[in-house]
Amino acid sequence: MNDHYKFINTPLPYGYNALEPYIDEKTMYLHHDRHLQTYIDNLNTTLDKYPEYQSWTLEQLIINVPCLPDEIQTAVKNNGGGVFNHRFYFSGLARPSSSEPVGVLSQAVENEFGGYPAFQNQLKTAALSVFGSGYAWLVVNAAGKLSIITTQNQDTPLEMGLFPILNIDVWEHAYYLKHYNVRADYIDDWFHVINWNHANRNYRRCFNMVL
Repeated sequence: MNDHYKFINTPLPYGYNALEPYIDEKTMYLHHDRHLQTYIDNLNTTLDKYPEYQSWTLEQLIINVPCLPDEIQTAVKNNGGGVFNHRFYFSGLARPSSSEPVGVLSQAVENEFGGYPAFQNQLKTAALSVFGSGYAWLVVNAAGKLSIITTQNQDTPLEMGLFPILNIDVWEHAYYLKHYNVRADYIDDWFHVINWNHANRNYRRCFNMVL
């Protein structure tokens, strides 16, 4: 994946219509090719005049925002976060499936939340609780413990020292064309298109890093 300046909008790993009927084709096109592209363009523009930071990875830029010149901190935080969060969201989706968590993540969800239905309820509650725009996340902390958190706007778990496993974008542009203002229905549909194999790989990688 392209992870440093100049950032490019890498193609989705599936067709725009691959998540039908749960996430519609037009939403996927606009979300990826318009919204994400705007964040990428803005981040590149911000870094154009700062060659000393152009070799930094996206994660380095996000984590080290306080070390950047004052005049670009907000732009990097917002646009870098927008790139990271959207890429993470799109990579965490797959063609509709009735599957549940797989591999070591399945047991971890059972241990932490008491089973998949309880996990679904907690994540849905968290996603509904986001006021305005943001995300709900499944993350791992430095002790290897799973938890569900929310972030506002384009903030990321990286800034909190957390390792993301999966996320759901609850900005209205992620669901408004199909679900209008009914976020709850969008969340229910999102559970049908989670890429659990990808989430399990994230968990394995992050779990190895914190032990």
